[in-house]
Amino acid sequence: MLSLPSPDVLRNVVDAHCHPTDAPSISSESMDKLSINICAMSSKASDQSMVRKLAQSYPDKVIPCFGYHPWFSHLISIRGDLSKEDHFRELFRPSSAEDLAELNALLPGLSDPIPLDNVLQEVRQNLEAFPNAMLGEVGLDRSFRIPYDYDASPHLAVALGRNISLHSVKAHQATMELLASSKAKHGVQWNKISLDMHSCGFSPEMWKDIERRYSNVFISLSTVINSRSPNHIALIKACDPHRILVESDYNDVDLCAQRTWEMVSTVAHVKNWKIETEWREEGDHTAVVHRLKENWIRFKEGNHPTTPSRGKS
Repeated sequence: MLSLPSPDVLRNVVDAHCHPTDAPSISSESMDKLSINICAMSSKASDQSMVRKLAQSYPDKVIPCFGYHPWFSHLISIRGDLSKEDHFRELFRPSSAEDLAELNALLPGLSDPIPLDNVLQEVRQNLEAFPNAMLGEVGLDRSFRIPYDYDASPHLAVALGRNISLHSVKAHQATMELLASSKAKHGVQWNKISLDMHSCGFSPEMWKDIERRYSNVFISLSTVINSRSPNHIALIKACDPHRILVESDYNDVDLCAQRTWEMVSTVAHVKNWKIETEWREEGDHTAVVHRLKENWIRFKEGNHPTTPSRGKS
């Protein structure tokens, strides 16, 4: 386990994506000890209020993020007049007796669907209540399968001028199409917000293509997800130094700082950037924490140029 740097250094580190409200409980002692800033994601109906409460209690440490993870998007009904059974029949469209039997076995463990209008209204209210809030976690996931024991849209983010944390698993082409359609639909408004591809697993070639096309798309990496594949080293090498962020993607707030710092150290090693041992505002701005902090500020502020440009490493 890597040793953490001084508190003065850690105070300038941002965990761009984590899930602290997924843990069974979050103690006030843990939050008081938290040494970094975190972007706390919501994922489903039950944790929207939990993220809101966490941000209200710790406004100096928590950037709240409101949205529905793709793993829970099947619980949202576009139509508000459908019964639970009709909603899931229309969604999954069983084409055989076997499919229908499987759906019937799933139904008792599935929650009643929530009308999309209600979801959008709640997300909008939460985003408007917190000027620093982001849309997240949202995205696409073609690998997800609904288990038997399980107890929005970028357009809303553009309309409200809010940044996005985007999930993409085995949906690379669909994600590229989403980015292209969002840029085409919203024009200059699209460049006013930032979008973070969280725990990104794209190939270096695909990521460089994104950098060429979009000046407002950033990448964040986590050891818990990305270190499973050596591809993340090549991805860090290929990434514009101005576009990279770090995250823990963790649900235990006691470990968010440790996990995020591990990725800070990995980025520093791959990019051959110095690691600060103490913090000075006027210090070495080619060192890793200074660079990542500047990237976060750039991400947070948005208003990107319409023509992307690659920075020097």
